Amino acid sequence: MNKVNNLLLVVFIALFGLSSNAQEIQFLRGTGYDGLNVFETKKDNDVEFEKLKVKVGGDFAIQFQGLYHSNDANSLTAIGSNVNLPTANLNFDVQLADGVRMHLRTFLSSRHHNETWVKGGHIQIDKLDFIKKDFLKSFMDITTIRVGVDQLNYGDAHFRRSDNAMAIYNPFVGNYIMDAYTVEPFVELTFQPKDYLIVAGISNGLLNPTVDKVITPWQSTTIVGEKDLKVTFYGKLGLDRQVNEALRVRLTGSFIAENGYNNGDHLYNGDRAGSRYYNLFNYNNGGNLVSGGDFSGRFNPGFKNNTSYQINPFIQYKGWEFFGIYETSKGNRVEGNEKGSFTQLGTELLYRFGERGQFYVAGRYNSVSGNADYAAGGTKPNEQKINRTNIGAGWFMTKNILMKAELVKQTYNSDTSAWSPNAWTPAVLSGAAMDGFVIEAVISF
Repeated sequence: MNKVNNLLLVVFIALFGLSSNAQEIQFLRGTGYDGLNVFETKKDNDVEFEKLKVKVGGDFAIQFQGLYHSNDANSLTAIGSNVNLPTANLNFDVQLADGVRMHLRTFLSSRHHNETWVKGGHIQIDKLDFIKKDFLKSFMDITTIRVGVDQLNYGDAHFRRSDNAMAIYNPFVGNYIMDAYTVEPFVELTFQPKDYLIVAGISNGLLNPTVDKVITPWQSTTIVGEKDLKVTFYGKLGLDRQVNEALRVRLTGSFIAENGYNNGDHLYNGDRAGSRYYNLFNYNNGGNLVSGGDFSGRFNPGFKNNTSYQINPFIQYKGWEFFGIYETSKGNRVEGNEKGSFTQLGTELLYRFGERGQFYVAGRYNSVSGNADYAAGGTKPNEQKINRTNIGAGWFMTKNILMKAELVKQTYNSDTSAWSPNAWTPAVLSGAAMDGFVIEAVISF
Protein backbone atom coordinates (compact mmCIF):
# COMPACT_ATOMS: atom_id res chain seq x y z
CA MET A 1 0.00 0.00 0.00
CA ASN A 2 2.87 2.41 0.78
CA LYS A 3 4.32 1.70 -2.69
CA VAL A 4 0.97 2.56 -4.27
CA ASN A 5 0.71 5.79 -2.28
CA ASN A 6 4.27 6.75 -3.18
CA LEU A 7 3.59 6.07 -6.86
CA LEU A 8 0.50 8.25 -6.73
CA LEU A 9 2.51 11.01 -5.08
CA VAL A 10 5.12 10.88 -7.84
CA VAL A 11 2.42 11.00 -10.51
CA PHE A 12 0.73 13.88 -8.69
CA ILE A 13 3.95 15.91 -8.53
CA ALA A 14 4.81 15.20 -12.16
CA LEU A 15 1.38 16.19 -13.40
CA PHE A 16 1.23 19.21 -11.14
CA GLY A 17 4.35 20.48 -12.84
CA LEU A 18 2.70 19.88 -16.21
CA SER A 19 -0.52 21.57 -15.19
CA SER A 20 0.77 24.57 -13.27
CA ASN A 21 0.36 26.81 -16.33
CA ALA A 22 -2.57 24.89 -17.83
CA GLN A 23 -5.42 25.26 -15.39
CA GLU A 24 -8.18 26.38 -17.78
CA ILE A 25 -10.30 23.50 -19.08
CA GLN A 26 -13.31 23.93 -21.37
CA PHE A 27 -16.88 23.32 -20.18
CA LEU A 28 -15.76 22.60 -16.62
CA ARG A 29 -17.61 23.38 -13.40
CA GLY A 30 -15.61 25.83 -11.32
CA THR A 31 -13.89 24.47 -8.24
CA GLY A 32 -14.92 25.96 -4.91
CA TYR A 33 -17.09 29.05 -4.59
CA ASP A 34 -17.15 29.63 -8.36
CA GLY A 35 -18.90 26.27 -8.81
CA LEU A 36 -21.83 26.96 -6.47
CA ASN A 37 -25.28 26.45 -7.97
CA VAL A 38 -23.86 25.02 -11.20
CA PHE A 39 -25.79 22.02 -12.46
CA GLU A 40 -25.16 20.76 -16.00
CA THR A 41 -22.28 22.68 -17.60
CA LYS A 42 -23.58 25.31 -20.00
CA LYS A 43 -22.81 25.45 -23.70
CA ASP A 44 -21.24 28.91 -23.59
CA ASN A 45 -17.46 28.70 -23.35
CA ASP A 46 -14.76 31.37 -23.25
CA VAL A 47 -11.72 29.08 -23.09
CA GLU A 48 -9.78 28.77 -26.35
CA PHE A 49 -8.24 25.40 -27.17
CA GLU A 50 -4.48 25.49 -27.67
CA LYS A 51 -3.14 22.02 -26.91
CA LEU A 52 -3.58 19.12 -24.53
CA LYS A 53 -3.87 20.44 -20.98
CA VAL A 54 -3.99 18.68 -17.62
CA LYS A 55 -5.57 20.14 -14.50
CA VAL A 56 -4.77 18.36 -11.25
CA GLY A 57 -7.08 19.08 -8.33
CA GLY A 58 -7.79 17.80 -4.88
CA ASP A 59 -10.43 17.76 -2.16
CA PHE A 60 -9.82 17.41 1.56
CA ALA A 61 -12.38 17.32 4.36
CA ILE A 62 -12.34 16.66 8.09
CA GLN A 63 -15.10 16.82 10.71
CA PHE A 64 -15.26 17.29 14.44
CA GLN A 65 -18.36 15.33 15.42
CA GLY A 66 -20.39 15.70 18.59
CA LEU A 67 -23.37 13.41 17.96
CA TYR A 68 -25.26 11.16 20.38
CA HIS A 69 -27.74 8.40 19.65
CA SER A 70 -30.40 6.30 21.38
CA ASN A 71 -33.16 3.77 20.67
CA ASP A 72 -36.16 2.21 22.40
CA ALA A 73 -34.15 -0.80 23.55
CA ASN A 74 -31.36 1.34 25.04
CA SER A 75 -28.92 -1.04 23.33
CA LEU A 76 -26.62 1.35 21.48
CA THR A 77 -22.93 1.77 22.28
CA ALA A 78 -21.75 5.09 23.66
CA ILE A 79 -20.21 7.59 21.27
CA GLY A 80 -18.65 10.94 22.13
CA SER A 81 -17.11 14.03 20.57
CA ASN A 82 -13.96 13.69 18.52
CA VAL A 83 -12.33 14.11 15.10
CA ASN A 84 -13.39 11.74 12.31
CA LEU A 85 -11.05 10.10 9.81
CA PRO A 86 -10.15 12.78 7.21
CA THR A 87 -11.17 12.13 3.60
CA ALA A 88 -9.35 13.08 0.40
CA ASN A 89 -9.88 13.02 -3.38
CA LEU A 90 -7.46 13.33 -6.29
CA ASN A 91 -8.99 14.78 -9.46
CA PHE A 92 -7.73 14.88 -13.04
CA ASP A 93 -9.37 16.99 -15.75
CA VAL A 94 -7.71 16.69 -19.14
CA GLN A 95 -8.40 18.78 -22.24
CA LEU A 96 -7.93 16.18 -24.98
CA ALA A 97 -9.15 18.20 -27.97
CA ASP A 98 -11.25 21.25 -28.72
CA GLY A 99 -14.55 20.56 -26.92
CA VAL A 100 -13.40 17.18 -25.57
CA ARG A 101 -12.32 16.66 -21.98
CA MET A 102 -11.84 13.77 -19.57
CA HIS A 103 -12.60 13.69 -15.84
CA LEU A 104 -11.22 11.13 -13.38
CA ARG A 105 -11.74 11.10 -9.61
CA THR A 106 -9.80 8.89 -7.19
CA PHE A 107 -10.75 8.54 -3.55
CA LEU A 108 -7.46 8.59 -1.65
CA SER A 109 -9.23 8.01 1.66
CA SER A 110 -12.88 7.56 2.55
CA ARG A 111 -14.91 6.23 5.44
CA HIS A 112 -15.88 3.03 3.64
CA HIS A 113 -12.52 2.48 1.91
CA ASN A 114 -9.43 3.65 3.76
CA GLU A 115 -7.29 2.58 0.81
CA THR A 116 -6.92 4.43 -2.49
CA TRP A 117 -9.29 3.44 -5.29
CA VAL A 118 -10.78 4.98 -8.43
CA LYS A 119 -14.30 6.30 -7.99
CA GLY A 120 -15.00 6.78 -11.71
CA GLY A 121 -14.49 8.92 -14.76
CA HIS A 122 -15.98 9.98 -18.08
CA ILE A 123 -15.35 11.79 -21.35
CA GLN A 124 -17.46 14.86 -22.12
CA ILE A 125 -17.84 15.97 -25.73
CA ASP A 126 -19.18 19.45 -26.52
CA LYS A 127 -17.77 19.75 -30.05
CA LEU A 128 -17.14 17.26 -32.87
CA ASP A 129 -14.30 19.25 -34.45
CA PHE A 130 -11.99 16.23 -34.05
CA ILE A 131 -13.99 14.68 -36.91
CA LYS A 132 -14.09 17.79 -39.06
CA LYS A 133 -14.07 21.51 -38.29
CA ASP A 134 -17.60 22.61 -37.32
CA PHE A 135 -18.95 19.08 -37.85
CA LEU A 136 -22.68 19.09 -36.91
CA LYS A 137 -22.09 22.51 -35.35
CA SER A 138 -25.76 23.52 -35.06
CA PHE A 139 -26.53 20.22 -33.30
CA MET A 140 -23.51 20.41 -30.96
CA ASP A 141 -24.26 24.04 -30.08
CA ILE A 142 -27.01 22.67 -27.84
CA THR A 143 -25.73 19.12 -27.20
CA THR A 144 -23.34 17.53 -24.72
CA ILE A 145 -22.32 13.86 -24.89
CA ARG A 146 -21.02 12.05 -21.80
CA VAL A 147 -19.65 8.49 -21.84
CA GLY A 148 -17.92 6.65 -19.03
CA VAL A 149 -18.25 4.81 -15.74
CA ASP A 150 -19.36 7.55 -13.40
CA GLN A 151 -22.30 9.19 -11.69
CA LEU A 152 -25.57 9.19 -13.63
CA ASN A 153 -27.35 12.52 -14.09
CA TYR A 154 -30.55 11.54 -12.29
CA GLY A 155 -32.10 14.35 -10.23
CA ASP A 156 -30.45 17.59 -9.17
CA ALA A 157 -29.50 16.73 -5.59
CA HIS A 158 -26.23 15.13 -6.68
CA PHE A 159 -24.96 18.54 -7.85
CA ARG A 160 -25.18 19.80 -4.22
CA ARG A 161 -24.09 16.65 -2.35
CA SER A 162 -20.74 15.80 -0.80
CA ASP A 163 -18.79 13.35 -2.98
CA ASN A 164 -16.45 11.97 -0.34
CA ALA A 165 -14.07 14.90 0.34
CA MET A 166 -15.62 17.10 -2.37
CA ALA A 167 -17.93 18.75 0.17
CA ILE A 168 -17.55 22.39 -0.84
CA TYR A 169 -20.83 22.61 -2.82
CA ASN A 170 -22.88 21.14 0.06
CA PRO A 171 -24.04 23.78 2.57
CA PHE A 172 -24.48 21.00 5.16
CA VAL A 173 -22.34 18.10 6.33
CA GLY A 174 -24.65 15.21 5.47
CA ASN A 175 -26.33 14.23 2.21
CA TYR A 176 -30.01 13.38 1.90
CA ILE A 177 -31.42 10.34 3.74
CA MET A 178 -32.38 8.55 0.52
CA ASP A 179 -29.19 9.44 -1.34
CA ALA A 180 -29.65 8.91 -5.10
CA TYR A 181 -26.12 8.25 -6.30
CA THR A 182 -24.76 5.42 -8.42
CA VAL A 183 -21.60 4.96 -10.48
CA GLU A 184 -22.27 2.80 -13.56
CA PRO A 185 -21.22 2.48 -17.22
CA PHE A 186 -23.40 4.92 -19.18
CA VAL A 187 -23.98 6.86 -22.38
CA GLU A 188 -25.78 10.17 -21.92
CA LEU A 189 -27.01 13.00 -24.15
CA THR A 190 -27.86 16.45 -22.77
CA PHE A 191 -29.70 19.01 -24.87
CA GLN A 192 -29.90 22.67 -23.79
CA PRO A 193 -31.89 24.72 -26.31
CA LYS A 194 -32.10 28.21 -24.81
CA ASP A 195 -33.29 27.85 -21.19
CA TYR A 196 -34.61 24.30 -21.57
CA LEU A 197 -32.98 21.04 -20.55
CA ILE A 198 -33.40 17.49 -21.86
CA VAL A 199 -31.29 14.54 -20.64
CA ALA A 200 -31.49 10.97 -21.98
CA GLY A 201 -29.22 8.16 -20.86
CA ILE A 202 -28.75 4.40 -20.68
CA SER A 203 -26.67 2.21 -18.37
CA ASN A 204 -26.05 -1.49 -17.85
CA GLY A 205 -27.15 -1.04 -14.22
CA LEU A 206 -24.02 -2.63 -12.74
CA LEU A 207 -22.01 -1.00 -9.99
CA ASN A 208 -19.19 -3.49 -10.61
CA PRO A 209 -19.42 -4.27 -14.33
CA THR A 210 -18.97 -7.91 -15.35
CA VAL A 211 -19.74 -10.20 -18.28
CA ASP A 212 -20.67 -13.02 -15.88
CA LYS A 213 -24.36 -13.98 -16.15
CA VAL A 214 -24.33 -16.95 -13.74
CA ILE A 215 -25.66 -16.70 -10.17
CA THR A 216 -23.65 -18.86 -7.77
CA PRO A 217 -23.72 -19.07 -3.97
CA TRP A 218 -20.93 -17.20 -2.25
CA GLN A 219 -17.62 -19.09 -2.56
CA SER A 220 -19.28 -21.99 -4.38
CA THR A 221 -19.12 -23.27 -7.95
CA THR A 222 -22.67 -24.63 -7.88
CA ILE A 223 -24.72 -22.97 -10.60
CA VAL A 224 -28.09 -21.81 -9.29
CA GLY A 225 -29.41 -19.78 -12.20
CA GLU A 226 -28.81 -17.05 -14.77
CA LYS A 227 -28.80 -13.37 -13.85
CA ASP A 228 -31.76 -11.22 -14.86
CA LEU A 229 -29.88 -8.30 -16.45
CA LYS A 230 -31.82 -5.53 -18.16
CA VAL A 231 -30.87 -2.08 -19.47
CA THR A 232 -31.35 0.92 -17.16
CA PHE A 233 -32.97 4.00 -18.73
CA TYR A 234 -33.01 7.49 -17.21
CA GLY A 235 -33.83 11.03 -18.24
CA LYS A 236 -34.57 14.57 -17.17
CA LEU A 237 -36.69 17.49 -18.40
CA GLY A 238 -36.34 21.00 -17.07
CA LEU A 239 -36.24 24.75 -17.32
CA ASP A 240 -33.38 26.91 -16.00
CA ARG A 241 -33.98 30.61 -16.56
CA GLN A 242 -32.20 33.74 -15.37
CA VAL A 243 -35.33 35.90 -15.22
CA ASN A 244 -33.40 39.06 -14.39
CA GLU A 245 -30.19 40.04 -12.62
CA ALA A 246 -31.63 39.16 -9.21
CA LEU A 247 -33.84 36.14 -9.94
CA ARG A 248 -33.04 32.66 -11.28
CA VAL A 249 -35.65 29.89 -11.49
CA ARG A 250 -34.98 26.22 -12.24
CA LEU A 251 -37.41 23.30 -12.24
CA THR A 252 -36.54 19.76 -13.32
CA GLY A 253 -38.16 16.35 -13.28
CA SER A 254 -36.13 13.12 -13.54
CA PHE A 255 -36.88 9.43 -13.84
CA ILE A 256 -34.85 6.23 -13.77
CA ALA A 257 -36.05 2.70 -14.57
CA GLU A 258 -33.76 -0.06 -13.26
CA ASN A 259 -35.59 -3.06 -14.63
CA GLY A 260 -33.25 -5.95 -13.76
CA TYR A 261 -33.45 -8.12 -10.67
CA ASN A 262 -29.68 -8.67 -10.61
CA ASN A 263 -28.52 -5.23 -11.72
CA GLY A 264 -31.33 -2.86 -10.78
CA ASP A 265 -30.75 -2.04 -7.12
CA HIS A 266 -27.85 0.43 -6.99
CA LEU A 267 -29.54 3.83 -7.15
CA TYR A 268 -29.48 4.37 -3.38
CA ASN A 269 -26.62 1.98 -2.78
CA GLY A 270 -23.95 3.21 -5.18
CA ASP A 271 -21.89 5.55 -3.00
CA ARG A 272 -18.91 3.58 -1.74
CA ALA A 273 -17.47 6.47 0.28
CA GLY A 274 -19.81 6.11 3.29
CA SER A 275 -22.03 8.35 5.37
CA ARG A 276 -20.84 11.74 6.60
CA TYR A 277 -22.09 10.91 10.10
CA TYR A 278 -19.84 8.33 11.72
CA ASN A 279 -20.44 5.32 14.02
CA LEU A 280 -24.18 5.74 14.45
CA PHE A 281 -26.44 2.93 15.69
CA ASN A 282 -23.75 0.47 16.71
CA TYR A 283 -25.16 -1.86 19.37
CA ASN A 284 -24.28 -4.61 21.82
CA ASN A 285 -25.48 -8.11 20.99
CA GLY A 286 -24.69 -10.49 23.82
CA GLY A 287 -21.55 -8.56 24.62
CA ASN A 288 -20.45 -8.39 20.97
CA LEU A 289 -20.23 -5.09 19.15
CA VAL A 290 -22.35 -5.02 16.00
CA SER A 291 -21.68 -2.15 13.61
CA GLY A 292 -24.49 -0.07 12.17
CA GLY A 293 -22.40 0.04 9.00
CA ASP A 294 -20.50 2.74 7.16
CA PHE A 295 -23.78 4.04 5.71
CA SER A 296 -25.67 4.46 8.97
CA GLY A 297 -28.10 7.34 9.01
CA ARG A 298 -29.07 6.82 5.37
CA PHE A 299 -31.94 4.74 4.04
CA ASN A 300 -31.84 2.39 1.05
CA PRO A 301 -35.24 0.95 0.01
CA GLY A 302 -33.35 -2.06 -1.37
CA PHE A 303 -35.70 -2.47 -4.30
CA LYS A 304 -34.75 -4.35 -7.42
CA ASN A 305 -36.78 -3.72 -10.56
CA ASN A 306 -36.86 -0.16 -9.26
CA THR A 307 -38.49 2.92 -10.79
CA SER A 308 -37.81 6.32 -9.22
CA TYR A 309 -38.89 9.88 -9.95
CA GLN A 310 -37.39 13.10 -8.58
CA ILE A 311 -38.71 16.66 -8.92
CA ASN A 312 -36.38 19.54 -7.99
CA PRO A 313 -37.32 23.22 -7.75
CA PHE A 314 -34.48 25.74 -7.33
CA ILE A 315 -35.00 29.47 -6.82
CA GLN A 316 -32.22 32.01 -6.34
CA TYR A 317 -33.18 35.58 -5.48
CA LYS A 318 -30.34 37.91 -4.56
CA GLY A 319 -28.73 36.20 -1.54
CA TRP A 320 -31.59 33.74 -1.00
CA GLU A 321 -31.62 30.16 -2.29
CA PHE A 322 -34.35 27.53 -2.11
CA PHE A 323 -33.83 23.92 -3.20
CA GLY A 324 -36.38 21.14 -2.93
CA ILE A 325 -36.85 17.41 -3.51
CA TYR A 326 -39.96 15.38 -4.09
CA GLU A 327 -38.97 11.79 -4.85
CA THR A 328 -40.66 8.42 -5.06
CA SER A 329 -39.12 4.95 -5.38
CA LYS A 330 -41.17 1.86 -6.24
CA GLY A 331 -40.12 -1.75 -6.71
CA ASN A 332 -39.64 -5.12 -5.08
CA ARG A 333 -36.77 -7.34 -4.01
CA VAL A 334 -38.36 -10.66 -4.99
CA GLU A 335 -40.10 -11.23 -8.29
CA GLY A 336 -43.81 -11.77 -7.65
CA ASN A 337 -43.91 -9.65 -4.49
CA GLU A 338 -46.33 -6.78 -4.18
CA LYS A 339 -44.32 -3.64 -4.85
CA GLY A 340 -43.29 -1.33 -2.04
CA SER A 341 -43.02 2.43 -2.26
CA PHE A 342 -41.09 5.17 -0.45
CA THR A 343 -41.42 8.94 -0.73
CA GLN A 344 -38.73 11.48 0.12
CA LEU A 345 -39.32 15.16 0.81
CA GLY A 346 -36.53 17.69 1.15
CA THR A 347 -36.43 21.48 1.48
CA GLU A 348 -33.44 23.79 1.87
CA LEU A 349 -33.51 27.52 2.53
CA LEU A 350 -30.21 29.39 2.53
CA TYR A 351 -29.11 33.01 2.73
CA ARG A 352 -25.67 34.21 1.61
CA PHE A 353 -24.32 37.53 2.83
CA GLY A 354 -21.11 39.50 3.21
CA GLU A 355 -19.20 41.68 0.78
CA ARG A 356 -18.50 38.70 -1.48
CA GLY A 357 -21.31 36.43 -0.29
CA GLN A 358 -18.75 34.47 1.70
CA PHE A 359 -21.04 33.78 4.68
CA TYR A 360 -24.28 31.83 4.78
CA VAL A 361 -26.91 30.50 7.16
CA ALA A 362 -29.16 27.61 6.15
CA GLY A 363 -31.86 25.19 7.21
CA ARG A 364 -32.91 21.82 5.77
CA TYR A 365 -35.81 19.47 6.44
CA ASN A 366 -35.69 15.92 5.07
CA SER A 367 -38.14 13.04 5.52
CA VAL A 368 -38.63 9.53 4.12
CA SER A 369 -41.76 7.43 4.58
CA GLY A 370 -43.31 4.36 2.99
CA ASN A 371 -43.66 0.59 2.98
CA ALA A 372 -41.40 -2.24 1.88
CA ASP A 373 -42.50 -4.86 -0.65
CA TYR A 374 -44.28 -7.98 0.63
CA ALA A 375 -45.37 -11.44 -0.50
CA ALA A 376 -48.42 -11.47 -2.75
CA GLY A 377 -51.51 -12.05 -0.64
CA GLY A 378 -49.59 -11.25 2.53
CA THR A 379 -49.93 -8.40 5.00
CA LYS A 380 -48.65 -5.00 3.96
CA PRO A 381 -45.76 -3.93 6.26
CA ASN A 382 -46.26 -1.03 8.61
CA GLU A 383 -45.09 2.37 7.42
CA GLN A 384 -41.49 3.34 8.07
CA LYS A 385 -40.76 6.97 8.88
CA ILE A 386 -37.50 8.93 9.15
CA ASN A 387 -37.19 12.65 9.79
CA ARG A 388 -34.07 14.83 9.82
CA THR A 389 -33.61 18.54 10.53
CA ASN A 390 -30.40 20.51 9.91
CA ILE A 391 -29.54 24.07 10.88
CA GLY A 392 -26.18 25.25 9.61
CA ALA A 393 -23.83 28.11 8.81
CA GLY A 394 -20.69 28.49 6.75
CA TRP A 395 -17.78 30.77 5.89
CA PHE A 396 -15.80 30.73 2.65
CA MET A 397 -12.46 31.90 4.03
CA THR A 398 -11.25 31.93 0.43
CA LYS A 399 -12.95 30.62 -2.71
CA ASN A 400 -11.37 27.24 -2.03
CA ILE A 401 -11.57 26.95 1.77
CA LEU A 402 -14.91 26.45 3.56
CA MET A 403 -15.67 26.15 7.25
CA LYS A 404 -19.18 25.00 8.13
CA ALA A 405 -21.06 23.88 11.20
CA GLU A 406 -24.48 22.38 11.74
CA LEU A 407 -26.93 21.16 14.34
CA VAL A 408 -28.64 17.96 13.23
CA LYS A 409 -31.44 15.77 14.58
CA GLN A 410 -32.75 12.54 13.04
CA THR A 411 -35.56 10.31 14.33
CA TYR A 412 -37.13 6.94 13.41
CA ASN A 413 -40.65 5.80 14.27
CA SER A 414 -41.07 3.48 17.29
CA ASP A 415 -42.33 0.37 15.55
CA THR A 416 -40.18 -2.74 15.45
CA SER A 417 -42.31 -4.50 12.84
CA ALA A 418 -41.91 -1.58 10.44
CA TRP A 419 -38.15 -2.00 10.31
CA SER A 420 -37.86 -5.77 9.88
CA PRO A 421 -37.78 -5.80 6.05
CA ASN A 422 -34.83 -3.42 5.57
CA ALA A 423 -32.93 -3.09 8.84
CA TRP A 424 -29.94 -5.17 9.92
CA THR A 425 -31.91 -5.96 13.07
CA PRO A 426 -35.45 -4.79 13.84
CA ALA A 427 -34.98 -3.50 17.37
CA VAL A 428 -32.08 -1.18 16.57
CA LEU A 429 -34.07 1.38 14.59
CA SER A 430 -37.24 1.24 16.66
CA GLY A 431 -37.44 4.70 18.19
CA ALA A 432 -33.85 5.41 17.20
CA ALA A 433 -32.62 8.99 17.20
CA MET A 434 -29.41 10.94 16.83
CA ASP A 435 -28.69 14.59 17.49
CA GLY A 436 -25.84 16.97 18.14
CA PHE A 437 -23.41 19.07 16.12
CA VAL A 438 -20.77 18.61 13.43
CA ILE A 439 -18.08 21.05 12.31
CA GLU A 440 -16.45 20.45 8.93
CA ALA A 441 -13.45 22.02 7.19
CA VAL A 442 -13.17 21.62 3.41
CA ILE A 443 -10.45 22.48 0.90
CA SER A 444 -11.06 22.06 -2.84
CA PHE A 445 -8.88 23.26 -5.70
